[in-house]
Amino acid sequence: MDRNQIIGIVLILAMLVGYQLLVPKPVPDAARQGKQTATQTQPTKPTTASSATAVNKGDSAGQPIDSAAVKAQFGDFANVATGQARDIVIENKDIKLTFSTQGGRVKEVILKDYKTFDQKPLVLIDENSSQTVLNLPTRQGAVDLHKLYYQTTTQSGTVSGQPQQIVFRAEVAPGQSVEQVYTVPAEGYVLDYDLKLNGLTNTVANGNIQFFWEDKMRQYENDLSNNRKAATINYLTADESFEKLTEGESSQEVTVEEPVQWFTIKHKYFLAGFVAKNTAFPKASFKTLVDPADSSVVKTAIADVTLPLADVNAGKGQYKFFYGPNDFQLLGKVAPEFDQNVYLGYSILKPINKYFFVPVFNFMGQFITNYGLLIIALVVFVKLILTPLTYKSYISMAKMRVLQPELNEMKERVGDDMAKQQSEQMKLYQEVGVSPLSGCVPVLATMPILFALFMLFPNLIELRQKSFLWANDLSTYDAFIKFPAIPFIGSHLSLFTVLMTMSSIAYAYYNNQTTPTQPGPVNMKAMSYVFPLMFMFVLNSYPAGLTFYYFVSNVVTIAQQLLIRRFVDEDKIKAVLDENRRKNAAGEGKKPGGFQALLQKQLAAAEEARKQADEAQRRAKSKNK
Repeated sequence: MDRNQIIGIVLILAMLVGYQLLVPKPVPDAARQGKQTATQTQPTKPTTASSATAVNKGDSAGQPIDSAAVKAQFGDFANVATGQARDIVIENKDIKLTFSTQGGRVKEVILKDYKTFDQKPLVLIDENSSQTVLNLPTRQGAVDLHKLYYQTTTQSGTVSGQPQQIVFRAEVAPGQSVEQVYTVPAEGYVLDYDLKLNGLTNTVANGNIQFFWEDKMRQYENDLSNNRKAATINYLTADESFEKLTEGESSQEVTVEEPVQWFTIKHKYFLAGFVAKNTAFPKASFKTLVDPADSSVVKTAIADVTLPLADVNAGKGQYKFFYGPNDFQLLGKVAPEFDQNVYLGYSILKPINKYFFVPVFNFMGQFITNYGLLIIALVVFVKLILTPLTYKSYISMAKMRVLQPELNEMKERVGDDMAKQQSEQMKLYQEVGVSPLSGCVPVLATMPILFALFMLFPNLIELRQKSFLWANDLSTYDAFIKFPAIPFIGSHLSLFTVLMTMSSIAYAYYNNQTTPTQPGPVNMKAMSYVFPLMFMFVLNSYPAGLTFYYFVSNVVTIAQQLLIRRFVDEDKIKAVLDENRRKNAAGEGKKPGGFQALLQKQLAAAEEARKQADEAQRRAKSKNK
């Protein structure tokens, strides 16, 4: 690299550092996105269900209220507004649920097969972090059905074999009752939920039922900042348009204009969701709040939806709760498009992950339990599939090496005129029948795979808390060395990222030894050493599984090319090129087509324009003399 290139790269890096340190982050403006109205808000201290508009009026929990106050608050429901709360614990193979007779609601959810980053039980919701309100419109005002006391004959126990049904019933008056019925499966994370109103036609007013859910999202992974960026609310509209609140560390509020089929409160690797089986929720609004000063809460997620009262009165108030892992293999059976909760990349990359990498990864997982070894096997499998492209790319580079002496001679003859060099180079390629794209296309064809993996690995729950070598968790970075925070690097150094960078530089060195220098204003051989260093800063906080994959991929690629080299005879390649030259000279060769012909035409036009400019300049000088 010459002095100007070095100065340019240093200035660019200095500008990036200065931008990060000196320029304040802008506050997002109000934005309208698709079929939703979204309003960005300043980070505020999260509100609680008791202070939101959806909550029931009345005294706070634990304070005694007299019968007159109960009657005023609950009206016809006053006789079921007091009682003794009792917990019922039901568990199956995968999940442990605690129900409360106060509210007839799910009070706590523990995912039995998962732990937090510090190896504590993974409590997805509990009464301290999650609050719900179920407001029923009555002629005397809204009544929160989750404040009532219910009766049930179900006792605590374990579900085995057949699903278990839990019926909570609040007897308002003879022949009048509210029922909430949950069905817990023998395995899995989906709870069927039925809401029934029996004989309450004269008590219930016009309108819809309001379901309000506030969840102070707990931290389950080690990186709080990364957790906040991934935490959001996803939802599907009635026309099956998948939407979500913007992921990031800012607050946001959305009022949805279309009916909503389901919504989920999404952590990085876990979900708590609510699904309509019949009619979609007519109205919905969602909000996420971030308090930067509170490190105990990732985000506060608030969902406010309406349940069609007509459906409930007609016995069609049927819904689902999902409490479980954000696992692509499980979600497709929950509801339409529910598997979109797992982000698999942009639309052009998603099919690669959905129909290739995810199935292959899970198939290999049936036979390989060590996920580090599984990643190695995945690399080898992908490289075997791409071997024809790798071979074609190597043959293209071999042709360039054979032509290198002629290219060097051409440069000496033409001089530093870059346009003339490119024109002469294209003529040489045409003479010997070489396409300048033959080496680029195989490389470009592999890029979607690399980008698809870049999107997949950070969202692959299968890697969560799977250890390999010194990495305790392949789903997050391996903090091999820790130090005070440094811009662009952070407070740690990932050894897998360092190995990936070293292997990338080694591959660049090997590639540069076998690739001739191409004419142009930028020394691409020198830049091939700079790019890996730049990517090291970017990938230092990415999952160890991803950087390990790239490291192994680089090593296998070098080994693959060394093996191919043993089977390629450059003397034979030179003989083929000389034969092509002879045929083209005799008019027997194929004419260039497609991009090569277009490029040659453009270079010829540029050369003609240059000649005309030189001629005009020569005439101007002669005239001045």
